[in-house]
Amino acid sequence: MANLSNLSSKLSQRQFSWDAFVLLIVTFWLSSSVLLDFVMMPMMYESGMMSTPDFPTAGYSLFWVFNRVEMLCAAAILTGLLVLRQNRSQYDVIDSGSRSRWALWLSGALLAIAFTYTYLLTPQMSALGLNLSGGLSDFATPQMNLMHALYWGLEALKLVAAGLLVKLCYRDMANSL
Repeated sequence: MANLSNLSSKLSQRQFSWDAFVLLIVTFWLSSSVLLDFVMMPMMYESGMMSTPDFPTAGYSLFWVFNRVEMLCAAAILTGLLVLRQNRSQYDVIDSGSRSRWALWLSGALLAIAFTYTYLLTPQMSALGLNLSGGLSDFATPQMNLMHALYWGLEALKLVAAGLLVKLCYRDMANSL
């Protein structure tokens, strides 16, 4: 019985690890983005799904859900970093002024990218995709190519920013152990 009371006192003294939470969310977001971009989309292309007339609707449905997950991840990362800034400790990323600013700028950029995907890029690409399947390819194809280039540029920026956040958060977790 004494072991149980000792265990409960240790658990009550432990606080939630926000840097571990941020690291978990960033790695989840990175892995799901890589899975979508480099596994699912090429498989859909190779299977011929992109040439079917209902692909724009299916693509929009897939990206609609994924964009909302990205928004939640970006908001959770920013929230976690703001909590870390409020509850400073000796080894946290927020303890260092320049590292704190970098982490907050990176999380803000990730949130801006998620907003851009959700409210600008995905709806426009889906609308153009519906036009392309309707036969308006002379007008819509150059715009679609430009939007794909913008998507891949933002995706590369997102992967770099998330990778830098992983580096910052992992360094803090390793220092605090």
